[in-house]
Amino acid sequence: MQDRFTRATLDRDAGYALLDEVQDAATQQAALPALEGLAPGFADWVVTALFGGTYQREGLSLRDRQLLNLAALTALGGVEPQLTGHVRSSLRIGVSREEIVESMVHLAPYVGVPKALAGLRAVGAAFASVDGEGV
Repeated sequence: MQDRFTRATLDRDAGYALLDEVQDAATQQAALPALEGLAPGFADWVVTALFGGTYQREGLSLRDRQLLNLAALTALGGVEPQLTGHVRSSLRIGVSREEIVESMVHLAPYVGVPKALAGLRAVGAAFASVDGEGV
């Protein structure tokens, strides 16, 4: 069974390259510099561990990973800045607005209507920010 899974690796360069592919500059600037200023080195660890580690594993497409991120962040609640950033990233990699909205609607019976509504508010904010940038 172990042979079917990719070993976890940490590749800092691959992490930053993927981050640049997935996240636009505005999303990166909203999170990384402030995080680095508050907790030096933590932003680098996040990028390296997630984008240079977990995201590098085989078995799920980048699109699937983004949809899972939307679901997980919506289920958590209270993480709207991260959810908004992942909505922007989802759009960037080709997930449609309709698919993002339908994901939130689909989550309602599983995570609760209040969390799905909060998710939809974050989705609306992300769409508005993208539209305001003319992207």
